[in-house]
Amino acid sequence: MKKLGFALLVLILLAGCSSEPAKKTQEEKPKPKQAELLTGRAGFYKTLPSARGWKADAQLYRVMSQPNADSKGREGKSAIWKVWYASPASRAAKPYVWSGTDAPDAPSRGVSPGTEDTYSPTNSSTQVFDMAFLKIDTDKAFEVAQQHGGDKVLEKNPDVNLVYLVDWNKNENELVWHVYYGNSRDDAKLRIAVNATTGEFLRKEK
Repeated sequence: MKKLGFALLVLILLAGCSSEPAKKTQEEKPKPKQAELLTGRAGFYKTLPSARGWKADAQLYRVMSQPNADSKGREGKSAIWKVWYASPASRAAKPYVWSGTDAPDAPSRGVSPGTEDTYSPTNSSTQVFDMAFLKIDTDKAFEVAQQHGGDKVLEKNPDVNLVYLVDWNKNENELVWHVYYGNSRDDAKLRIAVNATTGEFLRKEK
């Protein structure tokens, strides 16, 4: 009887030891972190310290959102922003990506540098601009786009993605937010241009 009682005691102790770590592991399992959605200006500022660490004279020439499972670009917000910088002194360019999500279709959360490339100040499609011109954020650009046909597009296509891109228009000498109702400029159902300094509606782009 004593041997039987001792054996039962050992089994009880072993069972307790084996179940306790499993219970502890289950309790400590972290919850998935919620996706962070930012406007274009906020996303750009996330990358600025890294860009200035790369080159002290780093200047913006393009900011663009990237739709993913966590964000379709509504209200001017996105979980992913890609920002291009150029160093006129070094004639070098480098993109940085900020990601606020752990989704499988997104870059790693945080700021990631891209590959350095050459930069030509004479290239009209990559004109650097002063950050002071970027007064209008993507939430306002979204409102303007909605007022000029975007609301009808979303009504007919509620699942369509929105892409925001800002760059300098050398011909008109102004900074422009381009709002694309689609995955890119080429497949967009509607393209709206908004002045990124004043918030003025400029045109429907062809």
